[in-house]
Amino acid sequence: MRSIAAPQKEGPRANRDIRGVREVQLIDESGQNRGVVPLFDALRTAEEAGLDLVEIAPNSVPPVCKLLDLGRFKFLEQKKAAEARKKQKTVEVKEIKLRPGIDDHDYGVKMRAVRRFFEEGDKVKITLRFRGREMAHQDLGYKLLLRVRDEMSEVAKVESDPQLEGRQMVMILAPR
Repeated sequence: MRSIAAPQKEGPRANRDIRGVREVQLIDESGQNRGVVPLFDALRTAEEAGLDLVEIAPNSVPPVCKLLDLGRFKFLEQKKAAEARKKQKTVEVKEIKLRPGIDDHDYGVKMRAVRRFFEEGDKVKITLRFRGREMAHQDLGYKLLLRVRDEMSEVAKVESDPQLEGRQMVMILAPR
């Protein structure tokens, strides 16, 4: 029979959870450094001020602890994390499908769509599908993909060169 380990708490250690140290570097509520003080004196100071003793830098010697309101501290950390997630942009891979015998106007429409995807910050996977007898003329498809690469060279960089996968040729472009 093994004893179940206590679950680890999220966030920094606070008050009586700070263990294994005798002294801490104490920073008071106004941000002033009070120097190295014994842990019990720091806990008493926090109690008198009506605040929590929170471990800010646990890996330094001695650990740095600050007097602050733990609930407010956690709330502000949560808010910062949410703001960072909001600013994060996920890069999507959009797909454009072509055929070897595509007409000039249709090609132009597809290229406008590709440019729009790059402006939005997305990658583009260009798929060229061969059907039936078109498999005998893979060089035409390869030339078409090279044409796309050359036209998009100022707005995009090639992430993977044209390569044949079964009956289709695939090339991936990423925005510059």
